[in-house]
Amino acid sequence: MTDDSAGRTATTADGPRRRSSPPSVWREFRRHKGAVAGAAVFSVMTLAVLLGATVYGVDPQYLDYLTRNQGMSLAHPLGTDNLGRDMLARVLAGGQISLAVGVTAMVLALTLGTFVGVVAGFFRRFDGPLMRFTDLFLALPVLPLLLVGIMLFRDPLRAALGPEAGIFILVVAVIGLTNWMQTARVVRGEVLAVKEREFVLAARSVGAAPRRIILSHVLPNALNPIIVAATLGIANAIIIESSLSFLGLGFPSDFATWGRLLFDGVPFLEIAPARVLWPGLAISLTVLSVNYMGDGLRDALDPRVRRH
Repeated sequence: MTDDSAGRTATTADGPRRRSSPPSVWREFRRHKGAVAGAAVFSVMTLAVLLGATVYGVDPQYLDYLTRNQGMSLAHPLGTDNLGRDMLARVLAGGQISLAVGVTAMVLALTLGTFVGVVAGFFRRFDGPLMRFTDLFLALPVLPLLLVGIMLFRDPLRAALGPEAGIFILVVAVIGLTNWMQTARVVRGEVLAVKEREFVLAARSVGAAPRRIILSHVLPNALNPIIVAATLGIANAIIIESSLSFLGLGFPSDFATWGRLLFDGVPFLEIAPARVLWPGLAISLTVLSVNYMGDGLRDALDPRVRRH
């Protein structure tokens, strides 16, 4: 009986030590209530944007001058604009473009930043030049640089690729090429720490090629900051695209992004304030939910937070 009790005590005592291993990322992410709520809101927004236009079935470009600047009704749940176009259909259609710009620009910025960070962190001879190049981009004023890029290349790209594809590529390029620097610096710091680990030194000692070491050992162990940067990059890209469209330098009025809807609704703010409310609410909910998801992923992927 005493032995059994001792055995149970030892088992109980050993149990917490075995269970003290860090919980899974998903389990830790679920503990972050803001991140779970953000993921739910972002999922709803994405599904509404992707499937809402098909389910709702109203043409966002259909003109009905008899219903101009109307408020909320059964026929038009979010009202109409100054040309009689349904605002719900335009918000859903604009969300498709805004999310596409956000995801594509994030992928571009993340790819460029990860490449620069890995090369600078792994190869010492490239560290100084690449980091000074990164500092140069960080010192440049982003908004004037975006405006200059839009003004210089908008018309040539429209003429070469068409109005929709040309402006989409231009907006994605200017956002991605001006937002990779933070990712590069974070990834570089992570690579500097990972490349001194035992498994990397062992791979070097057996003569593994640098490319194989980077792809097999360094990058998989440096994914945590990259994943967090990806979530936050979507929110940043959506805000920048909305700012450009609000200034009249983004997509034309025929392609209703959320920022363009804000721009078009400002002159009618006193007549139909809902025209500004709904696209602004869509931007706010999307950006806020993505930021909460980024915070939750950062905490879930941080081993110090998981141990705590």
